[in-house]
Amino acid sequence: MKLFIITGCCGSGKSTMKDALAELLDKEKYACIDSDEVGLNWWDYKGTERESKYKDDTMARAVEMADGKDLVFVSCISPQDYIATQEIPECVESTDFVVLCPADEEIVKRLKARPAERGFTSDEIIEPHVGFNRWFRKNKGKFSMFIDNTEQTVDETAKIIEGFITRIGNNTRKG
Repeated sequence: MKLFIITGCCGSGKSTMKDALAELLDKEKYACIDSDEVGLNWWDYKGTERESKYKDDTMARAVEMADGKDLVFVSCISPQDYIATQEIPECVESTDFVVLCPADEEIVKRLKARPAERGFTSDEIIEPHVGFNRWFRKNKGKFSMFIDNTEQTVDETAKIIEGFITRIGNNTRKG
């Protein structure tokens, strides 16, 4: 299984991109899954002896849901954490990170536009997400694909990612 992780900070467009890619990619070859769809809740892990297992369990569940297809997984995964600490399922033969990284001002605008129940109600809550966005931008040359999607439409961004995923999948697929 090939794993494509679409990551970025909150507000970067990950879930929107998952929906667009689910329409574009061959459903026989690729499963597009958002970490929010796996049925696990961070709050069930927080403060317990299993807190560190949340990421591993989420990834394992997404791999299971993919049912042998290459997985396009959408999550706020930090590539550093993934490589250093995450238990990667044995069936994953390669991992490519696709980073969505719009301008910081765009992140602030998008998060402030969300409904209040999503929790982005103050600058203090939003700032760590902007900081995470800056980290991605600072390290942009270290990822398989880095996209500044500030000015791109969803369709433009999705087509770029679709091309990348299918090129990688076709170049390395056996049979």
